[in-house]
Amino acid sequence: MLMKIQRMVAQEISGLYPGWSNSGKMVCPICIVLLSLLLQGCTRPSVHEPVTLTLLEEWTNKAFSEARQQELQQFTRDTGIRVTLLPSPESAQQKLALWKELLGTGASVPDVYGIDVIWPRILYEYFIDLKPYFANEISLQFPGIVASYTVNNRLVAMAYRADIGLLFYRTDLLQKYGYREPPRTWDELETMAARIQAGERAKGKKEFWGFVWQGAAAEALTCDALEWQAAEGGGRIIEEDQTISVNNPQAIKAWQRAARWVGSISPPGVVGYSEWDSLNVWVAGDAAFMRNWPTAFVDSQAAGSPIRTKFDIALLPGGKGGRVGTLGGAGLAVSRFSAHPREALELVRYLSSRDVQVKRSRVLSEPPTLPELYKLPEVLEPNPRFVLLSQAFRTGTVSRPSNVTGKKYQHVTDAYIQAVHSVLTGAKSASEAAAALENELVRTTGFKKGPPQGNQHTSEHNSESVQ
Repeated sequence: MLMKIQRMVAQEISGLYPGWSNSGKMVCPICIVLLSLLLQGCTRPSVHEPVTLTLLEEWTNKAFSEARQQELQQFTRDTGIRVTLLPSPESAQQKLALWKELLGTGASVPDVYGIDVIWPRILYEYFIDLKPYFANEISLQFPGIVASYTVNNRLVAMAYRADIGLLFYRTDLLQKYGYREPPRTWDELETMAARIQAGERAKGKKEFWGFVWQGAAAEALTCDALEWQAAEGGGRIIEEDQTISVNNPQAIKAWQRAARWVGSISPPGVVGYSEWDSLNVWVAGDAAFMRNWPTAFVDSQAAGSPIRTKFDIALLPGGKGGRVGTLGGAGLAVSRFSAHPREALELVRYLSSRDVQVKRSRVLSEPPTLPELYKLPEVLEPNPRFVLLSQAFRTGTVSRPSNVTGKKYQHVTDAYIQAVHSVLTGAKSASEAAAALENELVRTTGFKKGPPQGNQHTSEHNSESVQ
C-alpha cells in the first residue's frame, strides 16, 4: 500500500511541477518531504517519542514563511508537539490540485492543511468538523468569515487570517495635485490617475503609471474583476440562488472601463501582472494607485522603500453598487486521516488564537479574524487603517461564488478569468465575452440565467457607511 501511495504522490506532484524533474532523475522537493513523511507514518513511534505534526501551508512568501516558522517553534516550546512545515507551489490552481491529490490518497500526513477561503466546499469531505471543538472561538469571529468556512452546518476550517482587496494611494501625490482624499468611485480614480500620471511624466518620470493592479489570467483577476462589477451593481457572477447573472449591462460596463485602463493609466503589461508585479511597480514609486491585499503594506513600509512615508490605504472605489472588496483569507483544517487529531486541533487552536493574531498583525500587517482586536492599541498603532477593515469585513465585502458552485468552482473561475482577460487584451468585446461566459457557465453548472440580486452581499456598504 505504501509503495502505491508513494508512486501516486510522486506521479501527481511531478506532473504539477514538470520543471522540477529531469527525465525522472530528480524528484521535486515537496515530493521528497512527503514521501519521507509517508514512510515515517507507516512505522509506529515509540511511546517516548514526541508527536510530530505536518502542516501544509498556503504561504509561499519568504517573510510569511519565516514568521510561521517562529510561531511553530513557540508552539513546540509550549506544548512539546513538533511541527514540520511543508513547502507548497505558488499559484492557487497548483495549490488546490496538490491539496486534492494528497487528500485523495487517504494518507495520514499532512495532519493540518491551510486552505483558501474559496476551498471549503471543494474539500470539505476530507476534513473533520471543527464546530464541536471551537464553539467559543466561532462566536468571536466575523460572522461572514465563519460562514465562508461552513459547509452543511459543519466548520471545515478555522480562519486565522482575513483579507480584503484595498486601494493603496500616494498621499504626497494627491496633495501635490490638489486632491484632499482618495477616489470614492472608479470613475474618479480614472480621472485622478490620468492627471497625476500626466503630471509626473511631464516632469521626466516616463515610466510612471496612474494605477497598477492584477491582470494576469489567474485567480487574482477574478478578485479584481468581481470588485469592479459588484461596485457597479453587476452581481457576483453566480448569485446565492444559483442564478447565473454575469451577462448584465453593469458587469459589461465595468469590464469595458478596465479594458480602457490598459495602456492608458495602467501599463500594457498589466494583463500579465500578479500581486507581486504590481507591488514591485508600486514600491519603486512608479504608480499613484495600486489595488492589492492588506499585507502589501509590509513591503510598502519596509526600511529602504522609496514610498515608506508617502502612502496610505483606503477602501476600494465604488459605484452605484457601493464600495466593495473581494473577501480573501485562509483557515486551518484538520485531515480526517490524521493519526494525531487531538494534537492537530491544538495546533489549529494556537495558530488562530487571539494572542498569535495580535502578534501577526503587528509583524505582518495581517488583518485578524476577531472584531475585538481591531480596537486594541497594539494592533492599531502599526496599522491605523485597520479601523476601515473592521467595518469592511462586516458590510463591505463581496464573496466569490465558491459557496454556490462547490466542486465546480474551479471551472467557473477559470471561465470567468478567460472571459475578462479576453476583454482586457482586446481579443473580445465585453458584451461578446459576457454572453459566451454565460453560456459556458450554464453548460458547466446547469444553473439558470437571471439578473443580479442587488446588493445582498453587503447589506450596508454605501460609500458613507464605510468611511
